[in-house]
Amino acid sequence: MSKVFKIKKGLDIKLKGTAEKIISNVQPASTYAVKPIDFPGIMPKLAARPGDTVKAGSVLFFDKLRPEVKFTSPVSGVVKAVNRGERRRILEVVVEADGKNEYEEFRAADPGFLDRGQIIQKIQDAGLWPSIRQRPYAVIARSQVEPKAIFISGFNTAPLAPDMDFVVKGNNKVFQTGINVLNKLTRGDVHLSLNADYPAADVFTEVTGVTLHYFKGPHPAGNPGIQIHHVDPVNKDETVWYIQPEEVVMIGRLFEQGVYDATKVIAVTGSEVKKPRYFKVLSGTSIEPFVVDNVNPGDLRYISGNALTGSKINKIGYLGYYDSQLTILPEGNYYEMFGWIAPGFNKFSVSRSFATWLMPGREYKVDTNLKGGERPFVLTGEYEKVLPMNIYPMHLLKAILVDDIEKMEQLGIFEVAEEDFALCEFVCPSKIEIQSIIRQGIDQMIKELE
Repeated sequence: MSKVFKIKKGLDIKLKGTAEKIISNVQPASTYAVKPIDFPGIMPKLAARPGDTVKAGSVLFFDKLRPEVKFTSPVSGVVKAVNRGERRRILEVVVEADGKNEYEEFRAADPGFLDRGQIIQKIQDAGLWPSIRQRPYAVIARSQVEPKAIFISGFNTAPLAPDMDFVVKGNNKVFQTGINVLNKLTRGDVHLSLNADYPAADVFTEVTGVTLHYFKGPHPAGNPGIQIHHVDPVNKDETVWYIQPEEVVMIGRLFEQGVYDATKVIAVTGSEVKKPRYFKVLSGTSIEPFVVDNVNPGDLRYISGNALTGSKINKIGYLGYYDSQLTILPEGNYYEMFGWIAPGFNKFSVSRSFATWLMPGREYKVDTNLKGGERPFVLTGEYEKVLPMNIYPMHLLKAILVDDIEKMEQLGIFEVAEEDFALCEFVCPSKIEIQSIIRQGIDQMIKELE
């Protein structure tokens, strides 16, 4: 019988705007984008220029440091723009769809008849290699290193997160093919983690070639980093890969159909969405079709991803590569005099500062207001309450700030990623951007050791 891991530390943030389990039809977006900023650690080099005609699966850019890691177009059409930021940094490569959805041909293949090198080559050529990430460092996996295990989280506990059972429903065959591919990439186990609180979809429970684990508890129980920590922790000189269920489906389609089909199901969520629902889209879609006439008036924050770890985009921006969720919340650009004195009947609080602690099942309309400015970074013990890892979060953060490489190693830098510390940032009384500090530490480790 599969083991149940009970996670006691953490925090479920109940927000208004959960997506109803209906896949709505919508006019496809006219433009799509692949954003190098979604992939930490790469140096993008363009393979396509504005005006070039591309197919779904055509290379748009590649990693200058590892040219075999390619990033391909999700649609057929014409490269419309290459948008740049400071120092001409490439922010996004935009493709205008032609509506034909023509594909590059990569040929279908049975992974059982291919060796590890041939499978890696096929995934890289189609531009799906970035879907496989690794710990340490939470970056695109190094293909030359064989991982000791591969992890898939079959559920997501982030605020308003999409239901993975609903998202992959009906993809039993291609999901199994994707698992067969992953088993050729490691000599260890492929671990699939499920939520112990409810029965999982048959896509997950009937698949073969995986080791099942069940997790029970609040967010971040659904994070792959937390699951890796409890099942098979990453030590120095060890590597673990991880991938999302929808990306396993995409890899399965590649080997069954011989094309890069970037179709995915996303959840449009948040208190400012009139009809929070699911939509079937292509990766990198513009969010414009989902928000036109579907959001409340006012100053709004559009987030690609969830409210804790997502990236701010504009109302005609593009969904991130790893995101299956769009969150729309009210902006919090206001000051509140003596807000902590009021009873706070409509305010969410981690502590018992407001009366709402008496209503544990209530959903809240939360804005982006920080409710205070940055303060001295002092020991409070709050981080340890929401981080279910056997590490000292405050000590690790301070080791990063002083560039103490040896201390960072000893305190668990190889196991963590920004998303694991998102709740620490949420409860931080000092209002410190903790996720940025974690990425700073990871980048420093890569610079020193890679």
